[in-house]
Amino acid sequence: MSEKDLINACRQRDRRAQQALYDRFSPNMFGVCRRYVKSLEDAEDVLVEAFFKVLTNIEQYKGEGSFEGWIRRVVVNESLMALRKRVNFSQPLELKDIDVPVTTSVLQELVAKDILNLIELLPIGYRTVFNLYVMEGYKHREIAQIMGISINTSKSQLILAKKRLKSLLEQIRYPGIELFDIEEEEEEVDAPEKITTKP
Repeated sequence: MSEKDLINACRQRDRRAQQALYDRFSPNMFGVCRRYVKSLEDAEDVLVEAFFKVLTNIEQYKGEGSFEGWIRRVVVNESLMALRKRVNFSQPLELKDIDVPVTTSVLQELVAKDILNLIELLPIGYRTVFNLYVMEGYKHREIAQIMGISINTSKSQLILAKKRLKSLLEQIRYPGIELFDIEEEEEEVDAPEKITTKP
């Protein structure tokens, strides 16, 4: 069944089509959930909730852009909602040592599984900003709105996430680590401020 036919059948509430859609897209989307939610059980819950929303709101997909991309946005939003129930992103944490230069160019050299395993070791705030910026392609202004933090806080957490990843890569002597320079892709980070995350 083509993707278009599958979508149309799901709009008609065809149970077999709904199951086929879930079977086709859930493996990749579970990987997205796991980048945000550490517990396997919680990630499974998020995935089920996200696909429930996908199937009950499928009329909102207007055929513009990638259907998988639309599903991914639903999954990311559901993952963030689950995080907000558990994490107080407005709890202050002192920011230190942000003047280290980071680029993501080395990410292309790393095996995806290795990086995903290391991302899981990041504090939740760093991990969330890193995922939204590097993996999902959101801008700092969008991340700030999503997480209820300042733009500068988003930038600071990204730099600290990359710095922590670099440190983890150095600890395991990962090949190509010398390419992992730290520089911000967008504007420079302003003066140090209190960041808003739990380690």
